[in-house]
Amino acid sequence: MQKQPLFILSICFILGIFFQDFFSMESEFVYLFVGFSFFTLFVFLVKRFYYYQLRHLSLFILFFSLGIFAHSLNSQKPKLPELKSKENIIFKITKKLNSNQKSRRYEIEAWKGNESFKSVLSIPKDEKEFDYLHYYKAEVYINKIEKPYSDFQFDYGRYLARKDIYFQSYLPNSFQSSKRDDLSFPEKIRQKRLETLIKIDATNLNKASREFTKGIILADRTEMDKEIVRDFSKSGLVHILAISGSHMAIIFWLILLVLNPIFPPKLRNYKIVISLLLIWSFAIFIDYGSSVVRSCVMISAYYTFILLQRKTDLLHSMAIAGLAILITDTNQLFDVGFQLSFLAVLGIFWFNQPILKYLPKPKNNFQNFFMNIVSISISAQLATLPLVIYYFHQYSFISIIANLVVIPFSEILIIFALLMTLLTAFSLQFTFLNLIYDFCVTYTLKVIHFFADIDFAFYKIIPLTLLEVFVSFIIIYLLRFAILKFNVKNLLRVTYFVLTFIALRLVLNFKANQIDEILAHQYFKEAVISVKSNNKVQFIMRENSNPEKIEQYVIEPYLTSRRTKNFEIVQIPKSVHQVNINGVKYNLK
Repeated sequence: MQKQPLFILSICFILGIFFQDFFSMESEFVYLFVGFSFFTLFVFLVKRFYYYQLRHLSLFILFFSLGIFAHSLNSQKPKLPELKSKENIIFKITKKLNSNQKSRRYEIEAWKGNESFKSVLSIPKDEKEFDYLHYYKAEVYINKIEKPYSDFQFDYGRYLARKDIYFQSYLPNSFQSSKRDDLSFPEKIRQKRLETLIKIDATNLNKASREFTKGIILADRTEMDKEIVRDFSKSGLVHILAISGSHMAIIFWLILLVLNPIFPPKLRNYKIVISLLLIWSFAIFIDYGSSVVRSCVMISAYYTFILLQRKTDLLHSMAIAGLAILITDTNQLFDVGFQLSFLAVLGIFWFNQPILKYLPKPKNNFQNFFMNIVSISISAQLATLPLVIYYFHQYSFISIIANLVVIPFSEILIIFALLMTLLTAFSLQFTFLNLIYDFCVTYTLKVIHFFADIDFAFYKIIPLTLLEVFVSFIIIYLLRFAILKFNVKNLLRVTYFVLTFIALRLVLNFKANQIDEILAHQYFKEAVISVKSNNKVQFIMRENSNPEKIEQYVIEPYLTSRRTKNFEIVQIPKSVHQVNINGVKYNLK
């Protein structure tokens, strides 16, 4: 507690959020618990009292209760209007989402009469794009987001509910629009960002370069080619496409580098303040993306220690950043990006120095830079590995090598992409720069595609439960001590928990293999019947179904939950609408 008070208290706050999310305590009990936790603070005043020795416990309880209180406020369900399946509504867009093959998708705020609600709206791609400058009026099909039919399905409804979105809408054709005169400052910024995206689309860069630039600088992957996204995902480099801590750190250091000749060493604080203001301005411009805000808060917290002439501490900075974000919105804790970002930083803190001891000692700045990239990449991937597999059920063992090859070049490319974005925003075009940039992006994408095509290193349908994740993190925690001091004691501790993990997996695999069941799955209008016997699964569907999508959204999640890869797909004629299995009839439409 004395060494890392902020970090420990932030953990207590996080545990409180998890507790409230799981148990959903009523308001009366929440207020009672918070009152009790404040009462325990009187322990500090009773210095001669026996319980003074437990004074730290009162702080733990306080922050735990504050986590419960904060999440109870953030998880209150808004009053929703009664909506028919077809409604005339007025709406404005609040965010542009990733498109699919047929539709563009947006988050909208809509009104039916005087009642407001939020929804995800889909519109055909051949219709005009929406902007922030207009209100829209249209007849749309609306449905409430239902819970998934099984526990192995991704709970999309709960994910959206954390953003107060409870409806999905579809606008099939025409709509009316009217100019807005009440644009807020954030909406004006979003519109400027949208106009910059349109300008990038109008440049003579090739399509891949345009989409790469929009993704890596302006956090817009809404129109990116799915094959490119697949390459980033399979190679373990998808974090490059997200505006993350590494992006913001590069931009921050670049600004510091530019300001170095202007400000002498005595005025370095002014240089830091200006750099912080500029990265926050950039965060505002790209619409407060979650990962960008996280990065800016962490950088700001770290450099605040420098401005106050205090010893910098990565865990303190991380704790301050985490508390600042979660106090504002506790639902951020359940965002995968939030969890992976902070785990990556924690991994760098835990492993970076021990790993550097095993690497060759650098003889110059370039070697030092390269060795740090190696150690930081390995550290971050070690710390995030359990959660990556838990959420995505896939991993590429070539990703460490891919990161070591691509990241040094990607840092240069981020600076280049930022320059191209600034030039485009001011309507400046230089043909020779476009050619060089196209070449750099094309070469980078080819390298990433090369790593993505190494199939033997890519594994998917990897099952992992929360219990297995917990044991994995114990192994990762103990691994540091084995790296620092490789002796029998440390090796045995790691080995013990590795064997525990293997035994746990064997037990879970055995229990999954004992399940024999027949289930009916639904994917839009398509029905799929799964017949499981021991560790083999047979999927029955009609011909001309969409096997690629069904495999992605039905088959793979089911196989992961049942911990098997042994399956076959049986397609029957489209004219058949029912199948008889063990005397029970199942519909296929």
